[in-house]
Amino acid sequence: MVWAISGCFTGIQWPTRQTHFFLNRSHKPIKCDQRTTFSPSDHHKFIRNSENLHIRNCKLSFKRSLQVPVTLQDGYVSKPDDDGNNLKSFQDFLCKNLNAFYRFSRPHTVIGTIIGITSVSLLPVETLADLSPTFFMGLFKALVPSVLMNIYVVGLNQLFDVEIDKVNKPDLPLASGDFTKETGMTIVSTFLLMSLAMGIMYQSPPLFLALLISFLLGSVYSVELPFLRWKRHAFLAASCILIVRAIVVQLAFFIHIEKYVLGKPVVITRSLVFATAFMCFFSSVIALFKDIPDVDGDRDFGIQSFSVSLGQERVSKLV
Repeated sequence: MVWAISGCFTGIQWPTRQTHFFLNRSHKPIKCDQRTTFSPSDHHKFIRNSENLHIRNCKLSFKRSLQVPVTLQDGYVSKPDDDGNNLKSFQDFLCKNLNAFYRFSRPHTVIGTIIGITSVSLLPVETLADLSPTFFMGLFKALVPSVLMNIYVVGLNQLFDVEIDKVNKPDLPLASGDFTKETGMTIVSTFLLMSLAMGIMYQSPPLFLALLISFLLGSVYSVELPFLRWKRHAFLAASCILIVRAIVVQLAFFIHIEKYVLGKPVVITRSLVFATAFMCFFSSVIALFKDIPDVDGDRDFGIQSFSVSLGQERVSKLV
C-alpha cells in the first residue's frame, strides 16, 4: 500500500498555496501547505495507522483506497485521447449544423435560381468574344446576391410555417428543432442585408431592382401581418412565383448583362420574348405542383392552395 501511494505522488511538486483535494470515497479535503517533492525513496516517511495516513505536514484521510484524480493535480495537461474526443465532438457539431443549413436553404430552389439566371444571362451573348472575363464576372455578381436573396425568401417562409412544417416537412431544421427560431432569424437577416448591400455596391439598377422586388414579394408571401401572408390565397401565391421567376428574372438579368456588363444597347430579342413566355407557363406549373404534397398541413392551418381548394387529383391532372 505504501509503495502504491508513493508511486502515485512521484514527481509531483506541491504548490506553496493551500491546496484542497477530495478523495473518491471521503468528502474530507486533503490540505497541503508545504512545498514537498515525493519520490519512491521517500516511502519510509509514510506511516500507516489504521485509517489515517500522515505525510509530514499533510494528513490524508481515506477508507481502504486512496486516489487523487489527475485532473485536480497542478500542471495537469489533457491527454491526446481527450484532445481527439474534443476534435471529434467539434466535427460532429459542425457537420450537424452544416447539414441543417443545407436543408434550411432548400437547395432545389437555389439550383433553380442559378440555372434560371445563367440561362437568361446567355441570351445577350452573340459571339464567343462576348464570353469574356467581364461577362463571367458580371454573371458572378448577379448570382451571389440572388442566391442570398433566395435563401432569405425560403428561410423567412420557414420561420412563419414552423407548425405547418411539423406536419408537411418535419425534416426541415426549424420544424425538427435542429435550428432555433433565433438562429433562423439571424440567418435570414444577415443574408438579406448582404444581398441588398451587394445589389447597391455593384451599381446595376436592374440587378438591384430584381433583388428588391424579390424581397418585397417574398416577404408579403410569408409574413403573418394584416393584408399580407399571400400564400393563404392560391391566386396571390401563384402571382408571387410567376412575377419573380417569369418576369423579373428574365427582364432584369437580361438587361443587367446586356447593358451593364457587355455595354450594349438594350434590345428586346425574340429569344427573350420566348424565354419569358415559357417561364410564365413553367412558373404556373410550379405554383400548382409544389403544394400537392402539403395538403394536410395547409388544410389544418387555413392555407387555401389550389391543391386544397380543387383537390390533389384534379391538380395532378392539370399539371
